[in-house]
Amino acid sequence: MASRKAGTRGKAAAAKQAQRGSSNVFSMFEQAQIQEFKEAFSCIDQNRDGIICKSDLRETYSQLGKVSVPEEELDAMLQEGKGPINFTVFLTLFGEKLNGTDPEEAILNAFRMFDPSGKGVVNKNEFKQLLLTQADKFSPAEVEQMFALTPMDLAGDVDYKSLCYIITHGDEKEE
Repeated sequence: MASRKAGTRGKAAAAKQAQRGSSNVFSMFEQAQIQEFKEAFSCIDQNRDGIICKSDLRETYSQLGKVSVPEEELDAMLQEGKGPINFTVFLTLFGEKLNGTDPEEAILNAFRMFDPSGKGVVNKNEFKQLLLTQADKFSPAEVEQMFALTPMDLAGDVDYKSLCYIITHGDEKEE
């Protein structure tokens, strides 16, 4: 009995931590949208265990008339969740797709191109110059507004790892 209680506590703690870490995803959608996603999740979660696994995906495809889905395709879908795909992860994946936010790793990789030393920071002045002159150019006011919210290191350079977290998860101070 004690071991069952400990297991339950462990699961509850993990679920609470997962919800806390991604609770921002629920604020991205209206309640009606969340309910629709819940219904879609339930349709895909064929074995009703609360986690989408490969057999759930295979069965869902089968019900849609596609019986021979390559293993690699199913594996690639599951790897997008970077772990078990419960409802919160499912909602997060859709939130990223629908809101146009690249996954955190993709944003980090983009910043790493400007950080050849691998220190996790980008020179503020060089970054400012890029924002003002490249692609979708920022105005000077937009750059200053962005820097007001951007985490900096002690030398005044952009801490892009923290910035990426804020972009993909929201700023904890805002809540």
